[in-house]
Amino acid sequence: MPAYQRALPAFDRLEAQVLGISVDSVPCNTAWAESLGGLDYPLLSDFWPHGQVTARYGLLNPEGFAERAVVVVDKAGVVRHIAVHEPRQYPDPEAVLAVLQRLTGILEV
Repeated sequence: MPAYQRALPAFDRLEAQVLGISVDSVPCNTAWAESLGGLDYPLLSDFWPHGQVTARYGLLNPEGFAERAVVVVDKAGVVRHIAVHEPRQYPDPEAVLAVLQRLTGILEV
């Protein structure tokens, strides 16, 4: 999440909104974001009904946890890219920026 915080200017240039989503509660997400020094993008809670949004994207595992994933949704609401990562693997914002560049045709960020 801190890497995405640092990359926000590049996402802004591509007119992309970064969002975090977790099946944890709002107070838990707030405390976690504060422990990171704060985030300048929304951190959403998919707590109740538990994991409903995450499940719709096929990213709620049988244990009730959200997969670590990056989902790119275009302005029309169409899912254009999903990448699932191992729990201890941190999705690289540069890889997501490359996907966005391909989708938008904007090459310089």
